Amino acid sequence: MELLPRSPAEFASARYWDRFFRQRGQRSFEWYGAFPELCPVLHKYVRPRDKVLVVGCGNSELSEQMYDVGMCEDIVNIDISDAVIRQMRERSASTRPRMSYLLMDMLHMDFPDGHFQVVLDKGTLDALLTDEEEATLAKVDQMFAEISRVLQVGGRYLCVSLAQAHVLKKAVEYFSQEGWVVRVHQVASSGDKQQFVLPVFVYVVTKFRKIPGSAAQILEICPEEQDKPMRVESTEQLVAAVKDRQHYALLCSQISKTPCKEQVSLDLCDKESGKPRYTLHVVDSSSVKPSRDNHFAIFIIPQGRETEWLFGTEEGRRQLAASAGFGRLLTVALHREQRYEGMAGIQAELSGKVMELAPPGLPARQQVPFLSVGGDIGVRAVRHCDSSPLSGEFVVEDVKGDGTCYFRRLIFLQNRNVVQSEARLLAPTPLPGQKKRRKDKKKASPAEPPGAIDKSYLCCEHHKAMVAGLCLLGGPNALPGELAVLVVGLGGGSLPLFVHDYFSQARVAVVEIDPSMLEVATRWFGFSQGERMQVHVSDGLDYVAKLAAEAPAQYDAVMFDVDSKDLTVGMSCPPPAFVEKPFLQKVKTILKPEGVFVLNLVCRDARLKEEVLAALRAIFPLLYARRIQGEVNEILFCQPSPAGRCDPAELGARARALEGALRQPGRPWDSSYVLADMLQAVHIL
Repeated sequence: MELLPRSPAEFASARYWDRFFRQRGQRSFEWYGAFPELCPVLHKYVRPRDKVLVVGCGNSELSEQMYDVGMCEDIVNIDISDAVIRQMRERSASTRPRMSYLLMDMLHMDFPDGHFQVVLDKGTLDALLTDEEEATLAKVDQMFAEISRVLQVGGRYLCVSLAQAHVLKKAVEYFSQEGWVVRVHQVASSGDKQQFVLPVFVYVVTKFRKIPGSAAQILEICPEEQDKPMRVESTEQLVAAVKDRQHYALLCSQISKTPCKEQVSLDLCDKESGKPRYTLHVVDSSSVKPSRDNHFAIFIIPQGRETEWLFGTEEGRRQLAASAGFGRLLTVALHREQRYEGMAGIQAELSGKVMELAPPGLPARQQVPFLSVGGDIGVRAVRHCDSSPLSGEFVVEDVKGDGTCYFRRLIFLQNRNVVQSEARLLAPTPLPGQKKRRKDKKKASPAEPPGAIDKSYLCCEHHKAMVAGLCLLGGPNALPGELAVLVVGLGGGSLPLFVHDYFSQARVAVVEIDPSMLEVATRWFGFSQGERMQVHVSDGLDYVAKLAAEAPAQYDAVMFDVDSKDLTVGMSCPPPAFVEKPFLQKVKTILKPEGVFVLNLVCRDARLKEEVLAALRAIFPLLYARRIQGEVNEILFCQPSPAGRCDPAELGARARALEGALRQPGRPWDSSYVLADMLQAVHIL
C-alpha cells in the first residue's frame, strides 16, 4: 500500500488525502505528538468554554481525546478530504454531540470574523510548508490570514510542529509583525521509543490588536523541563534555541544506541540567565568489560580543577573513565559564574537530564552513581573580576586543590580552560599566644584570602623547567652569581619572583604589555618591584628591538613566557612575531655570548612548530628541548655558541650544583622540586 505522496505538493491536494484515508481505513493516523504528551501544554491555553477550531484534522484522535477528558467540547474540525470527514462524523456522531466535522479548505473558510477563541493545528502547517517556493509561501500567508481573521482578539493559535527552521521562521516573522505574542513550548517526551527522534514543539501565538508604528516583538521559549518562559530578542535567537534542542535530541538518540567513538561535549545552561551552568563530556571506555553495575556513572569535577590534565583533556578523561571502571563516564564541570548547593543539590538537579545520555544496554531502574574527588564539589571563590583592552575579561579566583592546599589562579575568560598564572596560598599562621579557632566559631568571610602567597612554590611545571635551565649559564663548575635576567610576560609574576628571591644577586627586568596585569600581580599574587626587580610596561617586540639597537650583550638570560591573544593561530605561546628570524636575531644580540634564551612554546600545529624550530636553529647553534609531560608546553633552551654543549650527565651535575646553591638555611624550598629531574628528559635538537 503506497501512502506517501509522489511530491511535496500533494500534501495540499484533496485528491491525495482522499486516497490516503480510504487506503488507511478507520485506523487513526498521528503524525507526531501523542495526547498525553501534548495535554500539559494544551491545558494551559484551552479553556472548557472556548470555541475551538481544528484545521486539517485528518483522522487524528486529538479532538476526541480533548472532548472525552472534558478539556473542551465546542470543537469544530475541518479538512479538505471528504473521505476523512465522513469517517470522523460516523465515529463521533453518537458519542460527541457538541463536536462537528466540516468539509472545508482552511485557506478559504466560511466562518465569520472573530468566531473562535482557539485555532488548533497538529502538523498541518508542516505538511503545507514543504518548501520555500513562492506559490507555497503564498498559500501559507493565506492560511495565516484566515486564522487571524476567525480568531478573536486575545485568542490563541496553537500549532503542533517539528519546528523545521524555515517553518518556525515563517510563523514567527508573520505573527510577530502583526503584533502577536509568540511563545514556543517544547513538548516533554513520554520516555518511550518515539516514531520521530526530533522533539515536538507547540507554537502558542496570541492575537493582539496591532498598534500602528510599534515594532516591539515578544518572543519566548519554554523548554520541556520548565514552565517559566525565557524571553529572546529576535527570530534568529528563537530559531537557534529550538535548533539547539533538536541537536540535543538527535545526540541523545545516537548515543543511546551506539557507544561514542569520540568524546561528546555539551553545555547545559541556567534556566534563568541562559548562561552555561554545566559542561558535560561523554566518555566511553572500550577497555571496561560491561556488567550489571558498571554501565554508567556521573563524575562531578571539583570546582576549579576542570583545567587539570585528568579532567581538562581527552586523554585525561579517557584515563579517568578507565580507572573508574565504568563503560560510560559522564564528567560534569561546574562554571564559576554559577552557585551550587552541594553534591546533593547537583545530583537532584541533574538526575533526570543525565539519564538522557545513558549508554545502550543500561538495565531498567539501574541506580547510577554520582562520583567525585573526596565526595564533595570542591571550593572556588572569585576574588576579582575585571577586563582590559588587551587581555579581555579575566578573573582571579581561589580554588581548593587535591588535599588541603589552596591555589590562586588568573584566568583569561576568552580561553577559560587555561590557567594563565597560578600560586599556592599559605595556610594562615596563628600569632604567638593566639589560640586556634574553635570549630563552632564563625568561619572567616569567603571574601578573605585563606593566606599569603607561597613564593617558594612554582605551581607550573613549565616554570620549574625554565628555572632549571639557568644551570646552563657559566662553565661546568661555575654557579650563577650576578645575573641580568629579562622576562617577557608578567602574568601573576611567579616566574620573575622566584628568580629574584632565589638568585640573590640577580637583577630582573620584566616586560609586560598590559598595565592591568601589573596591577593584578601586585594586588593578588604578592608581586613587588624593588632595586633588583623592575617592570617595564611596553610591547616586548619594541622593548627588545630598542635594547638590541642601544645596549647589546647585556643579559645572561632572556625568558619568554608570553601568551598570544589570537586564538585562531595554532600557537598560543608566544605570538608568532616573537619567533620570526629577524626578531630572534635581536634576542641573540641582547644576550651575552655564554647566555641562554629560554622559550615557553605552546604549539598544536605540527607544521607551524617545525617552522618555529627551523627559525630557532637558524639563529641559535645550540638548542635543547624539554617537553612538559601531560601538557602541550615545550621549553626550549637556546644558546648563541655551540661551545657550551652539555651531555645529559653534565647537565644533571650542573642542575644538582645549582639546586645546592639555591637551597639556603632558613629559606623554604619545595621538596618535590628537583632541578635535575626537570632536565632528565632534555634532548638536543
